[in-house]
Amino acid sequence: QGQLVESGGGLVQPGGSLRLSCVASGSIVSINTMGWYHQAPGKERDMVATITRGGTTTYADSVKGRFAISRDNGENTVYLQMSRLTPEDSGVYYCNADGVRAANGNYGLTYWGKGTLVTVTS
Repeated sequence: QGQLVESGGGLVQPGGSLRLSCVASGSIVSINTMGWYHQAPGKERDMVATITRGGTTTYADSVKGRFAISRDNGENTVYLQMSRLTPEDSGVYYCNADGVRAANGNYGLTYWGKGTLVTVTS
């Protein structure tokens, strides 16, 4: 069984920056794609950014040029550097691990973290 734990959320003023981190632990051998998803109050969870094991990245249009995703495969960790934050970026950010291979040989698993709250306000 694996788990994802996010950190780095908090309160920030518009125009500010935050760096989110997510560590995958447990019986995880490898992860194909890791990503970050955003859920604003009363809205659906949307993809923010994803990164494959090989480093291919995908971004939502709303964050291109402002956010940067990266990962450390050896540590099963993914980061999200967020810059020029706006109030619309507020919400819970969830870490996702997809295409997970577990130590017991199971493959294609998906895990979600419990989320970290980001609040952008003056």
